[in-house]
Amino acid sequence: MNATPPVSVIMPVLNEERYLRTSVRHILEQEYDGEMEVVIALGPSTDRTDEIAAELVRETASGKRRVITVPNPTGRTPAALNAAIQASHHPIVVRVDGHGMLSPNYIATAVRLLEETGAQNVGGVMHAEGENAWEDAVAAAMTSKIGVGNAAFHTGGEAGPAETVYLGVFRREALEQQGGYNVEFIRAQDWELNFRIREAGGLIWFSPELRVQYRPRPSVKALAKQYKDYGRWRHVVARYHEGSINLRYLAPPTAVCAIAAGLVVGAVLTPLGFVIPAGYLAAITAGSVPAGKGLPLKARLQIPVALATMHMSWGYGFLTSPRSLAKKVIASRRPAVKKGETV
Repeated sequence: MNATPPVSVIMPVLNEERYLRTSVRHILEQEYDGEMEVVIALGPSTDRTDEIAAELVRETASGKRRVITVPNPTGRTPAALNAAIQASHHPIVVRVDGHGMLSPNYIATAVRLLEETGAQNVGGVMHAEGENAWEDAVAAAMTSKIGVGNAAFHTGGEAGPAETVYLGVFRREALEQQGGYNVEFIRAQDWELNFRIREAGGLIWFSPELRVQYRPRPSVKALAKQYKDYGRWRHVVARYHEGSINLRYLAPPTAVCAIAAGLVVGAVLTPLGFVIPAGYLAAITAGSVPAGKGLPLKARLQIPVALATMHMSWGYGFLTSPRSLAKKVIASRRPAVKKGETV
């Protein structure tokens, strides 16, 4: 591989007026000597996202690092990614979200890791960082083991092979070989694509050297929806691929059931039932102390709220995930395509 191969950065966006310009700036200012293009797939936004994207296209039209846009009328992330891949040209494809901020040497490091490891996709740490007390609380919860367990791309860890990684920097040949993303996976599309790459014999590589600054959801409601969707689609993944579930994924739905049972027992039979929800509240309160180290008091006080929102929403989403959704996704299953085969 050329030490500085040309790179395509693909970005699915929908209602990203708050961070889009900053996110693109972090791409255009990368410490990388190779040629670069940025392809933004525009969903049906209701804010100024399209206007900002048009400004970025005009501002970079005469430069060496150009921004172009493609339409994504469905608004679905996997469809946006596929549209951006098709409109891009270079042998390395970097996925970035509209609220993700790449560290200055992210692309250079990823290209080096692709060469060193022979991986088809490399990715790193989703480094949550807020801009106010609530977002700081969510960021602390999202990067703590009491919040997300031992997920390496949230909490960090040693470099090595992985089932999936955050976002990803791909060899184009791997994406084209697998026919891109499965559009039925509204969430968890990264996991599903990486699953096919691994089935075809490809390597997915995690490295803590790769860091993407991530902005948390700005409200309890938005965070609850995000984690409900995570739980819902994690159950789809479990039905799609037997054996992919583990105790970490079962902890939130178990907590939801235990707390609900405790409240019912406490209200109907004996006050002892309230021991379960009280114990949970005590646990997340205690766990928020190390998670909030160094944060202002206002942010530290909100960490238990963020933790409870994440746990309960994820667990509820997992428990209520309809079997019909899994059946639809399973029906769209794409077999892994090995080198030399056609999609």
